[in-house]
Amino acid sequence: MPRRLLAPLLALVALLALPAVASARVNIAVGIADQNSSMFSHPSWQALKVSQTRYFIHWDAIDKPGELAKADQFVGAARARGQRVLMHISTDDLRPGKGKLPSVRAYRAKVGALYKRYRPAGVKDWGVWNEANHDTQPTFRSASRAASYYKAMRKFCKGCTIVALDILDQKKGRSSTNYDRYIRTWFRAAGSAGRSTKLIVGIHNYSEVNRYRTTTTRSIIREVKRSNRRAKFWYTETGGLAGFGRSFPCNPSSASSIATAERRQAKAINHMFRLAKKYRRDIKRLYSYNWTGTNCTNRFDAGLVRLDGSARPALTSFAARLREYRR
Repeated sequence: MPRRLLAPLLALVALLALPAVASARVNIAVGIADQNSSMFSHPSWQALKVSQTRYFIHWDAIDKPGELAKADQFVGAARARGQRVLMHISTDDLRPGKGKLPSVRAYRAKVGALYKRYRPAGVKDWGVWNEANHDTQPTFRSASRAASYYKAMRKFCKGCTIVALDILDQKKGRSSTNYDRYIRTWFRAAGSAGRSTKLIVGIHNYSEVNRYRTTTTRSIIREVKRSNRRAKFWYTETGGLAGFGRSFPCNPSSASSIATAERRQAKAINHMFRLAKKYRRDIKRLYSYNWTGTNCTNRFDAGLVRLDGSARPALTSFAARLREYRR
């Protein structure tokens, strides 16, 4: 094993081997989401002993051999490591305004085929549509269509656990992408299906986590429960940002900038776990995104490890707080 990986791995193993905290573990299942199956072979990931992961896939991937090959590899590697996979349907093009909004008939055919493909591999957790209210998704102007997809998935995804609605914690003036307005429109369109006792709503709360706030989750929960008092919630995507545009700067050519960004990320990871604990009555799962960072060379970098596989401070924070939670 390369020496650069050995030291952080030994530190993580030692940390995870400490006696369990005296109080009962928080009843929230914690996992790590990623798009690359190499995560499962990383010694530091293995030391965490998590059992949940998440993968997002193009809604029409059944027609794209390259996308299917990547998903097959991820699901196969996850299954070999005993992981429970949440497969989340997403746009076919992440550029704002470029993704196609499929008809309900097309959704039923294409996503239904994906379900049939991955059911034998044990994939029983499905998300109707990833970040439905974000402008990179074609659903962002059509909460009613997103609700129709949920009703369609309920019919073909027998025995599945379904994330019916997936919301990003954003507010933009009077925009239809505002989570509160989007949630209300979705429930009107969902009708009786939205009142199901098994309804699960996904939350992406990057803004709340990385700005150390505490009220967005509460606001989303309250808005949803106006329509369904028994709904439960998953943090389907969250995490600490090492770098994200101008809001969370990280200059890849500056060692001091990277160090500052990584300390900020570790602080956000701690806050992520505190938030989950605060809302543990309603939050039942947490998927931290993602595993391998970009060394701040891309606009978005939330990796718990650097490109060379070495641990960031955020991974140490993650391992420490994970001990308080169910895996």
